[in-house]
Amino acid sequence: MGQKITIEPVTRVEGHGKVTIHLDEKGNVKQTRLHIVEFRGFERFVQGRPYWEAPVLVQRLCGICPVSHHLAAAKALDVIVGAGTGDGLTPTGEKMRRLMHYGQTFQSHALHFFHLASPDLLFGVDGDPMIRNVIGVALKHKDLAVQGVMMRKFGQEIIKATAGKKIHGTGAIPGGINKHLSIEERDSFLKGADPLNTTKMISWAQEAVDFFKAYHKENKDFIDGFGTFPSSHLSLVRKDGAMDLYHGVLRAIDNDGKKILNDVDYQDYDKYIDEEVRNWSYMKFPYLLSLGKENGWYRVGPLARCNTADFIPTPLAQKELEIFKAYTNGKPNGMSMHMHWARLIETLHAAEMMHELLNDPDLLKDDLVIKGTKVKRGVGLIEAPRGTLFHHYEINDRDQIEMANLIVSTTNNNEPMNRAVNSVAKQYMNGQKEITEGMRNAVEVAIRAYDPCLSCATHALGQMPLEITLFDAHNNLIDKKRS
Repeated sequence: MGQKITIEPVTRVEGHGKVTIHLDEKGNVKQTRLHIVEFRGFERFVQGRPYWEAPVLVQRLCGICPVSHHLAAAKALDVIVGAGTGDGLTPTGEKMRRLMHYGQTFQSHALHFFHLASPDLLFGVDGDPMIRNVIGVALKHKDLAVQGVMMRKFGQEIIKATAGKKIHGTGAIPGGINKHLSIEERDSFLKGADPLNTTKMISWAQEAVDFFKAYHKENKDFIDGFGTFPSSHLSLVRKDGAMDLYHGVLRAIDNDGKKILNDVDYQDYDKYIDEEVRNWSYMKFPYLLSLGKENGWYRVGPLARCNTADFIPTPLAQKELEIFKAYTNGKPNGMSMHMHWARLIETLHAAEMMHELLNDPDLLKDDLVIKGTKVKRGVGLIEAPRGTLFHHYEINDRDQIEMANLIVSTTNNNEPMNRAVNSVAKQYMNGQKEITEGMRNAVEVAIRAYDPCLSCATHALGQMPLEITLFDAHNNLIDKKRS
Protein backbone atom coordinates (compact mmCIF):
# COMPACT_ATOMS: atom_id res chain seq x y z
CA MET A 1 0.00 0.00 0.00
CA GLY A 2 1.30 3.47 -0.85
CA GLN A 3 1.74 6.06 1.86
CA LYS A 4 1.84 9.81 2.36
CA ILE A 5 4.07 11.33 5.02
CA THR A 6 3.67 14.83 6.43
CA ILE A 7 6.37 16.62 8.42
CA GLU A 8 4.87 19.39 10.52
CA PRO A 9 6.41 21.48 11.96
CA VAL A 10 9.84 21.67 10.35
CA THR A 11 12.11 22.70 13.19
CA ARG A 12 15.11 25.01 13.58
CA VAL A 13 13.99 27.37 10.81
CA GLU A 14 12.57 30.90 11.09
CA GLY A 15 8.83 30.38 10.72
CA HIS A 16 7.02 27.12 10.08
CA GLY A 17 5.69 24.99 7.24
CA LYS A 18 4.53 21.50 6.31
CA VAL A 19 5.93 18.69 4.15
CA THR A 20 3.79 15.97 2.56
CA ILE A 21 5.34 12.86 1.05
CA HIS A 22 3.32 10.53 -1.17
CA LEU A 23 4.52 6.94 -1.57
CA ASP A 24 3.50 4.62 -4.39
CA GLU A 25 2.30 1.00 -4.16
CA LYS A 26 5.90 -0.19 -3.73
CA GLY A 27 6.64 2.22 -0.93
CA ASN A 28 8.85 4.49 -3.03
CA VAL A 29 8.56 8.27 -2.98
CA LYS A 30 6.22 9.42 -5.75
CA GLN A 31 5.68 13.09 -4.87
CA THR A 32 6.88 15.56 -2.24
CA ARG A 33 5.67 19.05 -1.47
CA LEU A 34 6.80 21.80 0.89
CA HIS A 35 3.57 23.58 1.84
CA ILE A 36 3.50 27.10 3.22
CA VAL A 37 0.03 27.69 4.64
CA GLU A 38 0.35 31.07 6.35
CA PHE A 39 -1.67 34.12 5.38
CA ARG A 40 -0.14 36.72 3.02
CA GLY A 41 -0.88 40.30 3.95
CA PHE A 42 1.86 42.93 4.03
CA GLU A 43 1.66 43.87 0.36
CA ARG A 44 -1.92 44.96 1.04
CA PHE A 45 -1.39 46.31 4.56
CA VAL A 46 0.98 49.02 3.35
CA GLN A 47 -1.36 50.30 0.63
CA GLY A 48 -2.67 53.75 1.51
CA ARG A 49 0.18 54.48 3.94
CA PRO A 50 2.58 57.41 3.34
CA TYR A 51 5.54 56.09 1.40
CA TRP A 52 8.08 57.22 4.01
CA GLU A 53 6.58 54.79 6.53
CA ALA A 54 7.47 51.74 4.45
CA PRO A 55 11.01 51.09 5.80
CA VAL A 56 9.64 50.90 9.34
CA LEU A 57 6.39 49.08 8.49
CA VAL A 58 7.67 46.27 6.28
CA GLN A 59 10.44 45.14 8.61
CA ARG A 60 7.69 43.85 10.91
CA LEU A 61 7.58 40.92 8.51
CA CYS A 62 10.37 39.36 10.54
CA GLY A 63 12.25 39.61 13.83
CA ILE A 64 15.29 37.77 12.44
CA CYS A 65 16.03 39.79 9.30
CA PRO A 66 14.23 43.14 9.77
CA VAL A 67 17.31 45.06 8.61
CA SER A 68 17.09 43.46 5.18
CA HIS A 69 13.48 44.59 4.68
CA HIS A 70 14.27 47.98 6.22
CA LEU A 71 17.10 48.60 3.74
CA ALA A 72 15.39 47.13 0.67
CA ALA A 73 12.39 49.39 1.26
CA ALA A 74 14.65 52.39 1.87
CA LYS A 75 16.52 51.69 -1.37
CA ALA A 76 13.25 51.61 -3.30
CA LEU A 77 12.21 54.91 -1.75
CA ASP A 78 15.59 56.45 -2.57
CA VAL A 79 14.52 56.15 -6.18
CA ILE A 80 11.11 57.68 -5.47
CA VAL A 81 12.58 60.75 -3.70
CA GLY A 82 15.13 61.28 -6.47
CA ALA A 83 18.23 60.09 -4.62
CA GLY A 84 19.07 57.51 -7.28
CA THR A 85 19.85 53.86 -6.66
CA GLY A 86 22.19 52.36 -4.07
CA ASP A 87 25.33 54.31 -5.02
CA GLY A 88 23.57 57.70 -5.25
CA LEU A 89 23.56 58.59 -1.54
CA THR A 90 26.06 60.69 0.37
CA PRO A 91 29.20 58.72 1.31
CA THR A 92 28.09 58.72 4.95
CA GLY A 93 24.57 57.59 4.09
CA GLU A 94 25.71 54.72 1.90
CA LYS A 95 28.48 53.51 4.22
CA MET A 96 26.32 53.65 7.33
CA ARG A 97 23.72 51.51 5.55
CA ARG A 98 26.41 49.12 4.38
CA LEU A 99 27.73 48.77 7.93
CA MET A 100 24.18 48.09 9.14
CA HIS A 101 23.72 45.47 6.42
CA TYR A 102 27.01 43.66 7.05
CA GLY A 103 26.22 43.62 10.77
CA GLN A 104 22.89 42.02 9.91
CA THR A 105 24.49 39.46 7.61
CA PHE A 106 27.12 38.60 10.22
CA GLN A 107 24.66 38.06 13.06
CA SER A 108 22.13 36.18 10.94
CA HIS A 109 24.71 33.80 9.47
CA ALA A 110 26.13 33.16 12.95
CA LEU A 111 22.65 32.45 14.30
CA HIS A 112 21.87 30.00 11.52
CA PHE A 113 25.13 28.07 11.49
CA PHE A 114 25.87 27.79 15.20
CA HIS A 115 22.32 27.62 16.60
CA LEU A 116 20.27 25.95 13.85
CA ALA A 117 22.56 23.97 11.52
CA SER A 118 25.53 22.86 13.64
CA PRO A 119 23.52 20.36 15.76
CA ASP A 120 22.96 18.24 12.64
CA LEU A 121 26.67 18.30 11.82
CA LEU A 122 27.90 17.71 15.37
CA PHE A 123 25.39 15.01 16.38
CA GLY A 124 24.34 13.60 13.01
CA VAL A 125 21.05 13.46 11.16
CA ASP A 126 20.12 10.40 13.24
CA GLY A 127 21.38 11.90 16.51
CA ASP A 128 19.33 11.92 19.69
CA PRO A 129 16.79 14.77 19.26
CA MET A 130 17.12 15.54 22.97
CA ILE A 131 20.66 16.84 22.40
CA ARG A 132 20.46 17.64 18.66
CA ASN A 133 19.80 21.32 19.36
CA VAL A 134 21.58 24.46 20.55
CA ILE A 135 21.39 23.31 24.18
CA GLY A 136 23.18 20.12 23.21
CA VAL A 137 25.83 22.18 21.42
CA ALA A 138 26.30 24.32 24.54
CA LEU A 139 26.70 21.22 26.74
CA LYS A 140 28.97 19.18 24.46
CA HIS A 141 30.83 21.92 22.53
CA LYS A 142 30.90 24.89 24.89
CA ASP A 143 33.54 26.93 23.04
CA LEU A 144 31.65 26.66 19.76
CA ALA A 145 28.39 27.69 21.38
CA VAL A 146 29.97 30.69 23.08
CA GLN A 147 31.58 31.71 19.82
CA GLY A 148 28.23 31.63 18.04
CA VAL A 149 26.51 33.66 20.76
CA MET A 150 29.23 36.32 20.87
CA MET A 151 29.42 36.66 17.08
CA ARG A 152 25.70 37.23 16.95
CA LYS A 153 25.92 39.74 19.80
CA PHE A 154 28.58 41.72 17.93
CA GLY A 155 26.46 41.91 14.79
CA GLN A 156 23.45 43.03 16.80
CA GLU A 157 25.48 45.79 18.46
CA ILE A 158 26.50 47.02 14.99
CA ILE A 159 22.82 47.11 14.03
CA LYS A 160 21.95 49.04 17.20
CA ALA A 161 24.65 51.64 16.50
CA THR A 162 23.53 52.18 12.90
CA ALA A 163 19.75 51.62 13.07
CA GLY A 164 19.01 52.83 16.60
CA LYS A 165 17.73 49.44 17.84
CA LYS A 166 18.79 45.82 17.44
CA ILE A 167 15.35 44.88 16.08
CA HIS A 168 13.05 47.09 14.01
CA GLY A 169 15.34 50.12 13.91
CA THR A 170 14.73 53.43 12.16
CA GLY A 171 18.19 54.33 10.85
CA ALA A 172 17.49 54.25 7.10
CA ILE A 173 15.15 56.89 5.66
CA PRO A 174 14.29 57.80 2.05
CA GLY A 175 17.41 59.40 0.60
CA GLY A 176 19.84 58.37 3.31
CA ILE A 177 20.26 57.77 7.02
CA ASN A 178 19.23 59.63 10.17
CA LYS A 179 22.43 59.25 12.22
CA HIS A 180 26.17 58.84 11.92
CA LEU A 181 28.61 57.08 14.22
CA SER A 182 30.28 58.78 17.14
CA ILE A 183 33.99 58.30 17.74
CA GLU A 184 33.14 56.35 20.90
CA GLU A 185 30.85 53.98 18.98
CA ARG A 186 33.47 53.41 16.30
CA ASP A 187 36.25 52.76 18.79
CA SER A 188 34.11 50.37 20.82
CA PHE A 189 33.92 48.06 17.80
CA LEU A 190 37.51 48.45 16.63
CA LYS A 191 39.23 48.48 20.03
CA GLY A 192 36.69 46.86 22.35
CA ALA A 193 37.75 44.31 24.91
CA ASP A 194 37.97 40.73 23.65
CA PRO A 195 36.01 39.19 22.16
CA LEU A 196 33.82 42.10 21.05
CA ASN A 197 36.03 43.74 18.43
CA THR A 198 36.42 43.34 14.69
CA THR A 199 39.82 41.64 14.91
CA LYS A 200 38.37 38.84 17.05
CA MET A 201 35.29 38.56 14.81
CA ILE A 202 37.49 38.09 11.74
CA SER A 203 39.51 35.43 13.56
CA TRP A 204 36.42 33.57 14.73
CA ALA A 205 34.82 33.74 11.28
CA GLN A 206 37.98 32.23 9.78
CA GLU A 207 37.88 29.48 12.41
CA ALA A 208 34.27 28.72 11.47
CA VAL A 209 35.23 28.31 7.80
CA ASP A 210 38.10 26.04 8.83
CA PHE A 211 35.74 24.01 11.04
CA PHE A 212 33.41 23.36 8.11
CA LYS A 213 36.25 22.46 5.73
CA ALA A 214 37.61 19.95 8.25
CA TYR A 215 34.12 18.47 8.76
CA HIS A 216 33.64 18.27 5.00
CA LYS A 217 36.94 16.44 4.58
CA GLU A 218 35.76 13.75 7.00
CA ASN A 219 32.18 13.59 5.70
CA LYS A 220 32.40 14.18 1.95
CA ASP A 221 29.77 11.61 0.98
CA PHE A 222 27.17 13.24 3.23
CA ILE A 223 28.01 16.87 2.46
CA ASP A 224 28.42 16.37 -1.29
CA GLY A 225 25.55 13.95 -1.88
CA PHE A 226 22.81 15.30 0.36
CA GLY A 227 20.15 17.25 -1.55
CA THR A 228 22.34 17.79 -4.61
CA PHE A 229 20.86 18.76 -7.97
CA PRO A 230 21.70 21.09 -10.90
CA SER A 231 20.14 24.55 -11.02
CA SER A 232 20.49 28.12 -12.19
CA HIS A 233 21.67 30.77 -9.71
CA LEU A 234 20.76 34.44 -9.28
CA SER A 235 22.17 37.33 -7.25
CA LEU A 236 23.30 40.91 -7.29
CA VAL A 237 26.93 41.50 -8.22
CA ARG A 238 28.94 44.69 -8.32
CA LYS A 239 29.35 46.14 -11.81
CA ASP A 240 32.86 44.67 -12.00
CA GLY A 241 31.55 41.22 -11.04
CA ALA A 242 32.54 41.35 -7.36
CA MET A 243 30.31 40.02 -4.59
CA ASP A 244 28.34 42.97 -3.19
CA LEU A 245 25.65 42.22 -0.62
CA TYR A 246 24.29 45.80 -0.56
CA HIS A 247 24.03 46.95 -4.18
CA GLY A 248 24.70 45.95 -7.76
CA VAL A 249 23.23 44.59 -10.97
CA LEU A 250 21.28 41.37 -11.47
CA ARG A 251 23.19 38.37 -12.74
CA ALA A 252 21.86 34.86 -13.34
CA ILE A 253 23.85 31.87 -14.56
CA ASP A 254 22.81 28.38 -15.59
CA ASN A 255 24.22 25.09 -14.34
CA ASP A 256 27.15 25.37 -16.77
CA GLY A 257 28.00 28.91 -15.71
CA LYS A 258 26.56 30.56 -18.81
CA LYS A 259 24.95 33.94 -18.11
CA ILE A 260 21.16 34.04 -18.41
CA LEU A 261 20.86 37.59 -17.05
CA ASN A 262 23.95 39.55 -17.96
CA ASP A 263 24.25 42.19 -15.23
CA VAL A 264 20.93 43.95 -15.86
CA ASP A 265 19.46 46.97 -14.03
CA TYR A 266 17.21 45.66 -11.25
CA GLN A 267 14.81 48.57 -11.70
CA ASP A 268 13.58 46.49 -14.65
CA TYR A 269 13.38 43.21 -12.70
CA ASP A 270 9.78 42.59 -13.84
CA LYS A 271 10.97 42.34 -17.44
CA TYR A 272 12.99 39.28 -16.48
CA ILE A 273 11.24 37.62 -13.51
CA ASP A 274 7.66 36.56 -12.85
CA GLU A 275 5.94 34.51 -10.12
CA GLU A 276 3.77 31.42 -10.48
CA VAL A 277 0.98 30.56 -8.03
CA ARG A 278 0.26 26.92 -7.14
CA ASN A 279 -2.85 25.87 -5.28
CA TRP A 280 -1.08 23.93 -2.53
CA SER A 281 1.11 26.72 -1.13
CA TYR A 282 0.76 30.39 -0.20
CA MET A 283 4.39 30.88 -1.22
CA LYS A 284 4.82 31.79 -4.89
CA PHE A 285 7.29 30.22 -7.34
CA PRO A 286 9.47 32.84 -9.11
CA TYR A 287 11.04 32.04 -12.47
CA LEU A 288 13.04 33.68 -15.26
CA LEU A 289 10.72 34.66 -18.08
CA SER A 290 13.27 33.77 -20.75
CA LEU A 291 13.26 30.11 -19.62
CA GLY A 292 9.58 29.77 -18.65
CA LYS A 293 7.83 28.31 -15.61
CA GLU A 294 9.17 24.78 -15.95
CA ASN A 295 12.87 25.56 -16.40
CA GLY A 296 13.23 29.16 -15.20
CA TRP A 297 13.52 28.53 -11.46
CA TYR A 298 16.79 29.39 -9.73
CA ARG A 299 18.59 29.37 -6.40
CA VAL A 300 19.50 32.46 -4.38
CA GLY A 301 21.52 32.90 -1.19
CA PRO A 302 25.12 32.21 -0.18
CA LEU A 303 25.60 29.31 -2.60
CA ALA A 304 24.23 31.32 -5.53
CA ARG A 305 26.29 34.38 -4.61
CA CYS A 306 29.52 32.37 -4.48
CA ASN A 307 28.62 30.88 -7.85
CA THR A 308 27.71 34.14 -9.60
CA ALA A 309 30.45 36.41 -8.20
CA ASP A 310 33.75 36.60 -10.03
CA PHE A 311 35.58 37.52 -6.84
CA ILE A 312 35.14 38.81 -3.26
CA PRO A 313 36.69 42.22 -2.57
CA THR A 314 38.19 41.31 0.84
CA PRO A 315 41.40 39.24 0.99
CA LEU A 316 40.60 36.44 3.44
CA ALA A 317 37.15 35.71 2.01
CA GLN A 318 38.58 35.85 -1.53
CA LYS A 319 41.14 33.20 -0.61
CA GLU A 320 38.34 30.99 0.70
CA LEU A 321 36.23 31.62 -2.41
CA GLU A 322 39.11 30.41 -4.57
CA ILE A 323 39.21 27.16 -2.57
CA PHE A 324 35.41 26.87 -2.81
CA LYS A 325 35.38 27.33 -6.59
CA ALA A 326 38.36 25.03 -7.12
CA TYR A 327 36.40 22.18 -5.50
CA THR A 328 34.06 22.11 -8.51
CA ASN A 329 36.77 23.11 -11.00
CA GLY A 330 35.20 26.51 -11.45
CA LYS A 331 31.78 25.14 -12.38
CA PRO A 332 28.65 26.28 -10.49
CA ASN A 333 28.19 24.32 -7.27
CA GLY A 334 24.80 22.57 -6.92
CA MET A 335 25.36 20.86 -3.56
CA SER A 336 22.78 22.05 -1.04
CA MET A 337 24.93 21.32 2.02
CA HIS A 338 27.68 23.49 0.53
CA MET A 339 25.29 26.35 1.31
CA HIS A 340 26.81 26.20 4.81
CA TRP A 341 30.32 26.50 3.40
CA ALA A 342 29.32 29.50 1.29
CA ARG A 343 27.46 31.05 4.24
CA LEU A 344 30.59 30.92 6.39
CA ILE A 345 32.71 32.46 3.62
CA GLU A 346 30.20 35.31 3.58
CA THR A 347 30.42 35.56 7.36
CA LEU A 348 34.17 36.08 7.02
CA HIS A 349 33.58 38.64 4.26
CA ALA A 350 31.08 40.50 6.46
CA ALA A 351 33.60 40.63 9.32
CA GLU A 352 36.26 42.03 7.00
CA MET A 353 33.82 44.57 5.59
CA MET A 354 32.77 45.76 9.05
CA HIS A 355 36.43 46.28 9.95
CA GLU A 356 37.06 48.17 6.71
CA LEU A 357 33.98 50.39 7.06
CA LEU A 358 34.63 51.19 10.71
CA ASN A 359 38.04 52.54 9.71
CA ASP A 360 36.43 54.87 7.16
CA PRO A 361 36.21 58.50 8.40
CA ASP A 362 33.03 59.05 6.35
CA LEU A 363 31.07 57.23 9.07
CA LEU A 364 31.74 60.12 11.46
CA LYS A 365 30.46 62.88 9.15
CA ASP A 366 26.99 64.43 9.29
CA ASP A 367 26.10 64.74 5.58
CA LEU A 368 23.29 62.19 5.83
CA VAL A 369 20.49 62.76 3.28
CA ILE A 370 20.11 63.63 -0.39
CA LYS A 371 16.91 64.20 -2.40
CA GLY A 372 16.06 65.21 -5.94
CA THR A 373 13.05 65.10 -8.23
CA LYS A 374 10.34 62.77 -6.96
CA VAL A 375 9.02 59.95 -9.16
CA LYS A 376 6.20 57.48 -8.55
CA ARG A 377 7.96 54.12 -8.87
CA GLY A 378 10.98 52.66 -7.15
CA VAL A 379 12.56 49.22 -6.80
CA GLY A 380 15.04 48.29 -4.08
CA LEU A 381 17.10 45.09 -4.11
CA ILE A 382 19.51 43.83 -1.51
CA GLU A 383 21.29 40.55 -0.85
CA ALA A 384 19.62 39.52 2.40
CA PRO A 385 21.34 36.72 4.35
CA ARG A 386 19.01 34.18 2.73
CA GLY A 387 19.28 35.60 -0.79
CA THR A 388 18.08 38.29 -3.16
CA LEU A 389 15.27 40.42 -1.73
CA PHE A 390 13.01 42.52 -3.98
CA HIS A 391 10.93 45.52 -2.80
CA HIS A 392 8.86 47.41 -5.39
CA TYR A 393 6.61 50.37 -4.55
CA GLU A 394 4.44 52.74 -6.54
CA ILE A 395 2.86 55.89 -5.06
CA ASN A 396 0.01 58.23 -6.02
CA ASP A 397 -0.25 62.02 -6.08
CA ARG A 398 -1.03 62.06 -2.34
CA ASP A 399 2.30 60.33 -1.50
CA GLN A 400 0.46 57.14 -0.54
CA ILE A 401 1.67 53.68 -1.47
CA GLU A 402 -0.60 52.48 -4.24
CA MET A 403 1.12 49.18 -5.05
CA ALA A 404 3.70 47.02 -3.29
CA ASN A 405 5.35 43.83 -4.49
CA LEU A 406 7.80 41.89 -2.35
CA ILE A 407 9.74 38.86 -3.54
CA VAL A 408 11.70 37.65 -0.54
CA SER A 409 14.72 35.39 -0.48
CA THR A 410 12.89 32.29 0.69
CA THR A 411 10.26 32.74 -2.03
CA ASN A 412 13.03 32.77 -4.62
CA ASN A 413 14.28 29.48 -3.13
CA ASN A 414 10.84 27.85 -3.10
CA GLU A 415 11.40 25.47 -6.01
CA PRO A 416 14.97 24.58 -4.93
CA MET A 417 13.76 23.73 -1.42
CA ASN A 418 11.04 21.53 -2.90
CA ARG A 419 13.63 19.76 -5.03
CA ALA A 420 15.96 19.30 -2.06
CA VAL A 421 13.09 17.72 -0.09
CA ASN A 422 12.33 15.40 -3.00
CA SER A 423 15.96 14.36 -3.39
CA VAL A 424 16.45 13.60 0.30
CA ALA A 425 13.08 11.87 0.71
CA LYS A 426 13.96 9.46 -2.10
CA GLN A 427 17.40 8.86 -0.59
CA TYR A 428 16.11 8.10 2.92
CA MET A 429 12.54 6.82 2.47
CA ASN A 430 12.39 4.71 -0.68
CA GLY A 431 11.36 1.16 0.19
CA GLN A 432 11.12 1.83 3.92
CA LYS A 433 8.24 0.29 5.83
CA GLU A 434 8.64 2.52 8.88
CA ILE A 435 9.31 6.25 8.94
CA THR A 436 11.83 6.98 11.68
CA GLU A 437 12.59 10.25 13.44
CA GLY A 438 15.95 10.31 11.67
CA MET A 439 14.26 10.11 8.27
CA ARG A 440 11.99 13.00 9.14
CA ASN A 441 14.93 15.04 10.35
CA ALA A 442 16.81 14.33 7.11
CA VAL A 443 14.05 16.16 5.24
CA GLU A 444 14.31 19.04 7.67
CA VAL A 445 18.09 19.18 7.25
CA ALA A 446 17.57 19.68 3.50
CA ILE A 447 15.23 22.59 4.18
CA ARG A 448 17.46 24.08 6.89
CA ALA A 449 20.39 24.30 4.47
CA TYR A 450 18.51 27.16 2.78
CA ASP A 451 17.95 28.94 6.12
CA PRO A 452 14.33 29.65 5.14
CA CYS A 453 12.31 32.42 6.73
CA LEU A 454 8.82 31.18 6.01
CA SER A 455 6.99 34.04 7.70
CA CYS A 456 8.83 36.50 5.46
CA ALA A 457 8.05 34.45 2.40
CA THR A 458 4.30 34.57 2.99
CA HIS A 459 4.29 38.02 4.62
CA ALA A 460 2.54 36.28 7.49
CA LEU A 461 0.97 37.09 10.81
CA GLY A 462 0.91 34.53 13.61
CA GLN A 463 2.36 31.03 13.63
CA MET A 464 2.27 28.12 11.24
CA PRO A 465 3.56 24.67 12.21
CA LEU A 466 5.49 22.31 9.91
CA GLU A 467 4.16 18.77 9.95
CA ILE A 468 4.90 15.53 8.05
CA THR A 469 1.89 13.52 6.89
CA LEU A 470 1.94 10.13 5.16
CA PHE A 471 -0.58 9.08 2.49
CA ASP A 472 -0.91 5.87 0.54
CA ALA A 473 -1.31 5.57 -3.22
CA HIS A 474 -5.08 6.03 -2.84
CA ASN A 475 -4.62 9.24 -0.83
CA ASN A 476 -5.65 7.63 2.45
CA LEU A 477 -4.03 9.13 5.56
CA ILE A 478 -1.66 6.59 7.10
CA ASP A 479 0.33 8.64 9.59
CA LYS A 480 0.80 12.18 10.82
CA LYS A 481 3.89 13.32 12.74
CA ARG A 482 4.88 16.60 14.32
CA SER A 483 8.58 17.21 14.90
